[in-house]
Amino acid sequence: MATRERPLSPHLQVYRWQVQMATSILHRATGVALAAGSLGLVCGLMALAAGPQRWDAFVACAGSPFGLLIMFGFSWALCYHLLNGIRHLVQDGGLGFAIPDFVRSSLISIIGSVLLTALMWGIVLMRWGQA
Repeated sequence: MATRERPLSPHLQVYRWQVQMATSILHRATGVALAAGSLGLVCGLMALAAGPQRWDAFVACAGSPFGLLIMFGFSWALCYHLLNGIRHLVQDGGLGFAIPDFVRSSLISIIGSVLLTALMWGIVLMRWGQA
């Protein structure tokens, strides 16, 4: 019996990276990050319920440079997932499927999430006198 060459499924090396591909991957990754970060929120609530000593320890951990980095990443993931989710809702309504519209909305999701995160952190730091 003769074997026939079968076509191989295309892989990432075959495709050219596009903003639409990046937004799809980022949306999935931020969803996972938000699920994992929710555990941190639960730990904070448990520390708050456990008393002042555990809450102070949680605040010290969250206020450390690594804790601030985690909170900044969580807030960016939240902003990006929100904006990209709105984009998906608009597309579910049948709008924005033309390539230029798709690219524009993808860039708005990425750039908008960075601006929204910077605005949010700017307000928080100015409000509590840390800026």
